Amino acid sequence: MKTVIINYGAGNIQSIKFALQRLGVEAILSSDVTEIRNADKVIFPGVGEASSAMKKLRESKLDTIIPTLTQPVLGICLGMQLMCNSSEEGNTKGLGIFDTEVVRFSSTVKVPQIGWNTIQNLNSPLFKDIRENEYMYLVHSYYALKSSEMIAESEYDISYASALQKDNFYGVQFHPEKSSKAGSKILENFLKL
Repeated sequence: MKTVIINYGAGNIQSIKFALQRLGVEAILSSDVTEIRNADKVIFPGVGEASSAMKKLRESKLDTIIPTLTQPVLGICLGMQLMCNSSEEGNTKGLGIFDTEVVRFSSTVKVPQIGWNTIQNLNSPLFKDIRENEYMYLVHSYYALKSSEMIAESEYDISYASALQKDNFYGVQFHPEKSSKAGSKILENFLKL
């Protein structure tokens, strides 16, 4: 099985690569369109600011490739947010895979949300053998609004979508690669999809 982590200069790719190695998978870091298209599984990471990350995707033409992928694709953190229609961060137009918007937490809570939070209403094979209210590690100032594509939610100030799924596309706001055994299990589940 060939697993590719999209390397577009806006991801925490080494920690994801190490998490996959612990599962016995040697992932390839690549921005090569052919290599990404030919992968069995694709991971779309993201750390940083939405508009500059989107600019990097456009420069490498990956913005047109990612939505056309047919194998299982997992967006992580900013990767998931960029798969939505738009983000308030930098007034950014997203890839439009998930039909929802990304907005900023209100000033009534500490922003960014950093640390462990629970995920509920789990509704996807991605969460096989993951219990309700499992703790995941998050670092984010923006969140995806709840939608019909939501497969998990979390609460911080308000209830929001902490995971989304549409067809072969999956997105998680939390960092499975930093979320201990449960996060590792989610990565394992993704690799088995």
